[in-house]
Amino acid sequence: MSASHVAPGGSPIGGPLGDAVAGFGTDGIRGAVGTQVTPALALQVGYWCGAVLPPDGPVLIGMDSRSSGPMLMAALTAGLTAAGREVWQLGICPTPAVPGAIRRCGAAGGLMVSASHNPPGDNGIKVFGASGAKLSPQQQQAIEAGLAGQVPAPAFHGTGQARDRADLLEEYRSSLVASVEGRRLDGCAVVLDLCHGSATACGEAVFRELGADVTVLHGQPDGARINVDCGSTHLAALRQAVLERGAAMGFAFDGDADRMLAVDGQGRIVDGDQILYLWGSALLEAGDLPEQRIVATVMSNLGFELAWKARGGVLERTAVGDQYVHRAMEELGAGLGGEQSGHILSARHGMSGDGLLTALQVATLLHAQGRSLADWLESSFRPYPQTLVNVRVADRERRQQWQQCEPLRRVVEQAEAEMEGQGRVLVRASGTEPLLRVMVEAATDALVQHWAGTLAAAAEEHLNAA
Repeated sequence: MSASHVAPGGSPIGGPLGDAVAGFGTDGIRGAVGTQVTPALALQVGYWCGAVLPPDGPVLIGMDSRSSGPMLMAALTAGLTAAGREVWQLGICPTPAVPGAIRRCGAAGGLMVSASHNPPGDNGIKVFGASGAKLSPQQQQAIEAGLAGQVPAPAFHGTGQARDRADLLEEYRSSLVASVEGRRLDGCAVVLDLCHGSATACGEAVFRELGADVTVLHGQPDGARINVDCGSTHLAALRQAVLERGAAMGFAFDGDADRMLAVDGQGRIVDGDQILYLWGSALLEAGDLPEQRIVATVMSNLGFELAWKARGGVLERTAVGDQYVHRAMEELGAGLGGEQSGHILSARHGMSGDGLLTALQVATLLHAQGRSLADWLESSFRPYPQTLVNVRVADRERRQQWQQCEPLRRVVEQAEAEMEGQGRVLVRASGTEPLLRVMVEAATDALVQHWAGTLAAAAEEHLNAA
């Protein structure tokens, strides 16, 4: 159908999706396949990305191992080529491989088909601009307006072409090896939990190339088992393997390998806050951390903040989401930032959350110093007791506007008043799931458990009331 036959606000590939459109949330579009994330949506997202991204250069697409990935990649490709764009398909790859390839190839942008740490039945679409960063709010709004039929479609450009460019993953693998600047892992026993996901593309290979003695868990791509009792959200298998193997350390990745959590030789979990503190300390001692500044989020532990300030460092906090960390790092000229969940961004390495790169940095820095991760952890901070409770709230408006619920707000204010100087409360709506997240942090476990339970019960009662 030519552009002249398209109704205003439509597109050459179908009518507007209107209220059914998924929002970009904190990390792209994400939801259950077949209901929230559909081929029809992906087709339109591809088309409007093709309309909004800069006109010159190809658009790249990667995916994790989910069974729905090829279907959604095909739909995105159809939409992009209908917008006249050349599409380069990378196949299964870590999310950070996409922005890296965008920058190296001078591409117009890229998309990643993944639902990150979500279960196999979910999937999603992350979109990157020509710089390799997540889209600006203005670009997101322009795409959403097109999806909702609020703007006229651009003129029909004819069809573009799609090419298989899995060869670009070799450049990503080489960049990981180069990032450690000659440091090696010869003889170092390491366990990797590749989560049946994107990390299977090259995780084992890069550690072996650097000489590590590698044990691999969940090392084959499997769309039915990605994130199921494995990876960075389920660390029991990794802890057991590290202890049984007598390994120096273990690393677990999420479904698209943009984040990582570690386990030391004693089976203790090393989260994103501790990675920021330890890597930041190494950079600070080497004089490679501008203004001793680290960017973290409101979820980062108070113990981390106090310990970093005691070292003479500066900690800046942002809203939850690596796009906010990225933005603050750029504005402040910070060298390191990240999230407690294991998204770590390094200005020196392209500012893309990259679990494999972070694991390589941690492992090779330690091995070069002749230290174990357990020893390194002993020199870290003492975290304040903290818990995160997820309350399912199906009503999006109630979830997003929870502060308008006076009874719940009163309980939050009471908790903050009674814990003044000894803890803090953070309540926020998830940007990717129908959950209200209630975080409580305090000087004692008793305070944490009391207020977490009280707040969760209040949220359940008042936000899910009929």
